[in-house]
Amino acid sequence: MHHLTTDELDAGLDHVRAAPADGGRLELIVSRPAPLTREVHAEAKLDLELGLVGDTWPVRRSRRTADGSPHPEMQLNLMNARVAALVAVDPDRRALAGDQLYVDLDIGKENLPVGARLVIGEAVIEITEPMHRGCAKFADRFGIDALRWVNSPLGRELRLRGVNAKVVTPGTIRTGDTVRKLPGEPSPAAGALARWPGDGGELLEW
Repeated sequence: MHHLTTDELDAGLDHVRAAPADGGRLELIVSRPAPLTREVHAEAKLDLELGLVGDTWPVRRSRRTADGSPHPEMQLNLMNARVAALVAVDPDRRALAGDQLYVDLDIGKENLPVGARLVIGEAVIEITEPMHRGCAKFADRFGIDALRWVNSPLGRELRLRGVNAKVVTPGTIRTGDTVRKLPGEPSPAAGALARWPGDGGELLEW
């Protein structure tokens, strides 16, 4: 499989930056029913306790909780759909990134600070504090240049690897749903979360 070079990835940055700041689109819904397994859905349900129904998040142990239980602030992973398409090269490989929701939306820190809320279909989700970073499996799937690109200082600022979120209002979501920001200030709890050990990224990519 052809992996893009850093120069080729940089050439796609203008397109990534042109993603809408609001009123974007849900391009892809992916569940991970087992390690290294992906299921693409036209419709899915977001649940307060389960996250994306059918995904293995509720049974995935975390290195960043005291008892190893699933991290409540890492219930969902969102990735910019333009970034996913760029690194994947082949559209059928986008789901290999391991995120559940792929949105055509600017998910950078400036546009979506921690605590910002998004309406998708019937559901509302909230951007959470833990950083989402690429690991060795990301490099295996998309190349070492792609890993360095998404984990670079600019990549972290733009959240090229994606962003963590949690469900705050359950509901049904569908591919093609509009993704819009809720007006108002971020949640008062934003930034007041416990900081877990580590470098800010769950190292296991499913």
